[in-house]
Amino acid sequence: MRAVLSGGLTAGFLVVALHFARFWKQSRDRLFLYFGAAFVLLGVNGLALGLTTPEGEFRVVVYGVRLAAFLLILYAIYDKNRE
Repeated sequence: MRAVLSGGLTAGFLVVALHFARFWKQSRDRLFLYFGAAFVLLGVNGLALGLTTPEGEFRVVVYGVRLAAFLLILYAIYDKNRE
């Protein structure tokens, strides 16, 4: 059951990433590019959590990907408001 939910979550993240890629293609605004990349990272994280049971040091890597996605979102917001 957990694998099915993780798969659905991963698919949702990747669909959102495609929407942001389309918005970026139309407007060429870096915010959409960064958000799309962050949602790809979240999709990869969901895939890793669905396919494995992270234990030990691998758990740090899996959740580090999630941290990188959230930091990318924060940087995108900072970059947008800096201008």
